[in-house]
Amino acid sequence: MQRILVLNPKGGSGKTTIATNLASYFASTGDRPMLLDNDPQGSSTRWLKKRKSEQAFIHGVSAFERNTRMTRAFQLRVPADANHVIVDTPAAVPGQDLPELTKNADAIIVPVLPSDIDIHACSRCIADLLLIAKVRRDEHRIGVVANRVRKNTVIYQSLLKFLETLRIPVITSIRDSQNYVRASELGVGVYEMKRYLVEADLEEWEPLLAWLRAKESAARPAAAAGVVAAPTVTLPPAFPETA
Repeated sequence: MQRILVLNPKGGSGKTTIATNLASYFASTGDRPMLLDNDPQGSSTRWLKKRKSEQAFIHGVSAFERNTRMTRAFQLRVPADANHVIVDTPAAVPGQDLPELTKNADAIIVPVLPSDIDIHACSRCIADLLLIAKVRRDEHRIGVVANRVRKNTVIYQSLLKFLETLRIPVITSIRDSQNYVRASELGVGVYEMKRYLVEADLEEWEPLLAWLRAKESAARPAAAAGVVAAPTVTLPPAFPETA
């Protein structure tokens, strides 16, 4: 099972877009992924509620809600038929919570928008992951996704130059496309839309999916040797409400 954490303490960076589209992709391949919404805004949960019964199934958990009728461990349990767990995190994650949040993550995707404010926030996020969460570069767990980009702009070129200085791989750039707005409204992902409408978008997702597949393949020898992670998702005790 692969745990994928979509993380950036800066609000509006596109975490939910990436999380829901990943869940949609894995579901379309026959997996029954788990989409864990830990953002009090509940955007991933609302997206799931829009899905129709005939669409590929996704296990949804509103982790930001406390269910007094069950233990937290039971609420966050991973179903046996879920090969992927995608965690949509909230904005304003305290730095001290990062070690607990990231310790079981196989992949940490950091989306960043092409703006001065977002570039600064991304720099702080990467620094916290390296220095506070103690995620080592040689683990190759962190990947940056440039989100909602217009490739012919000066700010996009500035974003790429900045990301080069982090020595963290930029997995792909996702264009500013209305297809994501439409997908969000319908409760689908771009992989579930008519291919001729989203061809350019799918090309941009392939590097990210290839990166995740490579990490998954690398983890299989350890699992075959009996090193298997426990089927739970570890989260910090609580996150602050976002504005």
